[in-house]
Amino acid sequence: MKILLYFEKENALRISGIGRALRHQQQALSLNNVEYTLNPKDTYDIAHINTNFSQSYRLLKKSKKLGKKVIVHGHSTFEDFRKSFRCWKLIEPFFDRMILRMYRHADAIITPTEYSKNLISHYKGVHCPVYNVSNGIDLNEYAYSEDKVKAFRNYFKLKPNEKVVIGVGLFFERKGILDFFETARQMPEVKFIWFGHLDKIMTQGKILRAIKKRPHNVIMPGYIDGDIIKGAFSNANLVFFPTLEETEGIVVLEALASNTPVLVRDIPVFEQWLQDGVNCLKAKTIEGFVKKIKYALYNDLSLLKEAGYKIAQEREISKIGSKLKKIYEEILKN
Repeated sequence: MKILLYFEKENALRISGIGRALRHQQQALSLNNVEYTLNPKDTYDIAHINTNFSQSYRLLKKSKKLGKKVIVHGHSTFEDFRKSFRCWKLIEPFFDRMILRMYRHADAIITPTEYSKNLISHYKGVHCPVYNVSNGIDLNEYAYSEDKVKAFRNYFKLKPNEKVVIGVGLFFERKGILDFFETARQMPEVKFIWFGHLDKIMTQGKILRAIKKRPHNVIMPGYIDGDIIKGAFSNANLVFFPTLEETEGIVVLEALASNTPVLVRDIPVFEQWLQDGVNCLKAKTIEGFVKKIKYALYNDLSLLKEAGYKIAQEREISKIGSKLKKIYEEILKN
């Protein structure tokens, strides 16, 4: 059994959650001795397509014509495209048709959560099996490292007892960046850092204006990879992810794997696997976010972090690979 992992426009999407998901798939399959290729000209039994652009669709049609099985990864939904790029309302009808033609012609769809599975399963014309399999997380990659913590603290010149809250994401309204700013505005004594980037031409005007007028205690270093971001996840007092819509949220898995408390917006995607006050913190409003952050900064959250880490362990990358392998075998058998 040989799998083609296909990812169109890899360089453009490298810094997104979808880009990290592909790397996780490669690692997951390697750990479970599943042969794979990234070259569509190579031989393969199943095409596992991660993107929905024109070349992805052509590969889908070609694979079907050759009698190959095709799995489309449901990273995207109608719902999570909203409030994203500049002019998203104009692009939305084309985007919706683009992902529908992929989902309707797939032999199976894999998507990260039961929530996104339910959404995609009810799209008109989607009749194939839909499996929910987390994007997974490499626990070793996010294990505590004093060197990485030092790299983070030195980079931002943080004082020994300075309180730090981090957020990670593209400059999308959907990612909750506006609420991140407003929450920080009400907590001037705390340093907030938003890691992420999006080209100006693709960023909504309201977001660009908000970035210019952001509170003085918000730092925006852009996209940073490696030791600094890993140190940030391990050393921050809290990871704040006020997203409005997700299919899973790899940022959440990264926080849980780092043994760092995470505050998320109370939205449906998190209902079935995250519990407020047990393995995470949840809120819906600016007032709620401020209250939960203050609680996190000045209380012992050892039990919450321990429970959160168990959630990450359930989604450890080798376990994800085992689930993918079973789905591949089932698709080939049927």
